[in-house]
Amino acid sequence: MKITNVPKFIFDKTNMSLLHKGLTAYSMRQKSIADNIANVDTPGFRRSEVTFEEDLKAALEKKRVKGYVTHSKHFQIGRVDIEKVKGRYVIPKDRTLKSGMNNVDIDKEMAELAKNQIRYQGASQLMKSIFNRLKSAIRGEVVR
Repeated sequence: MKITNVPKFIFDKTNMSLLHKGLTAYSMRQKSIADNIANVDTPGFRRSEVTFEEDLKAALEKKRVKGYVTHSKHFQIGRVDIEKVKGRYVIPKDRTLKSGMNNVDIDKEMAELAKNQIRYQGASQLMKSIFNRLKSAIRGEVVR
């Protein structure tokens, strides 16, 4: 069942859009790390990363000036609008490992995989909590 005609402001009062962006970025990062791990023995392979937290932090920072783009060919100046923040694939300029094979460090990738899983689980638990509170409010129950 698709919900239609729900006022947008209901969901603006929650962190659902930010959590959705986070979950999407963490899924992208999971794929990137899995690809890196799968190619650990591939000669010349260049590892990839997903950036998200740095962009989100910059968008939330109130101290930075926010510029407005008035033409499609203008550059973004200052902090980015939070609605435009999303995960981005990047290929870091890491040097190759001493083995000369590629720049994938399996230990680092496994640590990143564990950190990413914790982030994803935390964000999904917060999303579940928001949905549970919304369900309670719809039923008329006391939300605590």
